[in-house]
Amino acid sequence: MPKQYGFYFDADRCIMCRACEAACKDTRKVEPGVQWRKVIEIWAGEFPDVSRTFVSLSCLHCAEPSCVQACPNGAIHKRAEDGIVVVDKNECTGCGECFYACPYQVPQFGADGLMQKCDFCLERGIEPACAAICPADALFYGTMEELEKKATEKEAEKLAGDTGPSMFIANRRGADIPAENLVIG
Repeated sequence: MPKQYGFYFDADRCIMCRACEAACKDTRKVEPGVQWRKVIEIWAGEFPDVSRTFVSLSCLHCAEPSCVQACPNGAIHKRAEDGIVVVDKNECTGCGECFYACPYQVPQFGADGLMQKCDFCLERGIEPACAAICPADALFYGTMEELEKKATEKEAEKLAGDTGPSMFIANRRGADIPAENLVIG
């Protein structure tokens, strides 16, 4: 079975410092107005039982990425060796079909009009900058098998979704994190 890399996020440890966002932007030189990683705030429930939690979100490198199927030019593909979803900027025309297909609104478009997103810091060849910088130890990366072991220890759950997102979320406070609220765009 080929490897599938993903992320593990512990919502109970996140302090919303946004260091993961800053590390991503700085390391990858992401232009202003574009976010490959974003800390989102989620409010759930009804008064008086309201909860608030934060989730650090980027491309979820899905098992069945809808962006790949939606791209009319074949500019997006899932790497067989590690499951990372990458974009070939030479093939992208900026049509936006990937954005509309992605349930998490991950694809971003910069000044050149072409799609861009998290690629697990492939150019660095080491731990993704977002996970390396997290001062609260809330964000990790690894193979889904490694992350599943961590998830079992921490009572985390794999993010559900038709596309098979490669992410586990620990949230012991019990705050509901509806999948439809997990969007970057």
